[in-house]
Amino acid sequence: LCGFPLPLTPSRKGRGNFIFFEMTNAFFFQTPYNSSMPNIHSKGLLKILAPFFLLSLVAWLAICNAGNAQTAGQANAAAIDCPILLYHRFGPAPVDSMTTMTEVFLSHLHYLKTHGYTVIPLSRLVDAYLGKGAPLPARPVVITVDDGHISVYTEMLPQVTKASIPVTLFIYPSAISNASYAMTWDQLGELRKSGLFDIQSHTYWHPDFRKERKRLTFVEYEKFVDMQLTKSKTVLEKKLGITVDMLSWPFGIHDDYLISRAVKAGYTACFTIEAHHATGADGITKLPRYLLTNANRGKEFEWIFMSKESR
Repeated sequence: LCGFPLPLTPSRKGRGNFIFFEMTNAFFFQTPYNSSMPNIHSKGLLKILAPFFLLSLVAWLAICNAGNAQTAGQANAAAIDCPILLYHRFGPAPVDSMTTMTEVFLSHLHYLKTHGYTVIPLSRLVDAYLGKGAPLPARPVVITVDDGHISVYTEMLPQVTKASIPVTLFIYPSAISNASYAMTWDQLGELRKSGLFDIQSHTYWHPDFRKERKRLTFVEYEKFVDMQLTKSKTVLEKKLGITVDMLSWPFGIHDDYLISRAVKAGYTACFTIEAHHATGADGITKLPRYLLTNANRGKEFEWIFMSKESR
């Protein structure tokens, strides 16, 4: 284990269940090379030294196993290749540029199912980046929705329930139960209780951080950023009784400063709108997503899942 040569006796050699017994046996009971050494049994040192020896061995093995686990986790993270899909609104007709027709969304689900893709929770993908949990399936894909539009409840929920697939919603709380286009807190709570929807943060009111940085002083901007990040997290956790540790950047805008404030606010993973697969080479605070609209149908949708050589 960890390259340490275990001094096993021939009668027990190869039997891992006796590692501790054999190492203790080798240390205390095998005949010393120097026959002039005093017999440790006669000196009563066995009872004194054995606990220290065993404790040291346990600690050393724990360190080695932790290192092995970390190496395995790093290998799993390096092997990640997962598309993250991003929707905004749904409906029977494309009333605006961000609406995906419900029938088009259904065609997306049909493609994923018939081509062997497994829709996994976003949290499971994040765990893979952190080196935790079981390895990802052969063809993983993640579905996310930004904003909190009412059509998630009226149009998407029935289809997700029928397909029994996990979805992550990124919500900006200022709109919930306030804006006519948004869901209510009761509706969000219903989605959460379904067990299919995970709810995370999209800042408090979806600002354009580039514009805010231009019009505010540095001190004002820092306070503004912290408010957007922490208030969204706090409100969602209090209203829904959940843990919020993931963030979707509004308009995909992010930089090193914003990332540092997000980490300080308690976010583990953050997401952009850069159109490529999430891989082990991506930083966990700026993971890419494919922004989908009604135009992403047929070959335009299938393109996402083609091999890297074909794209």
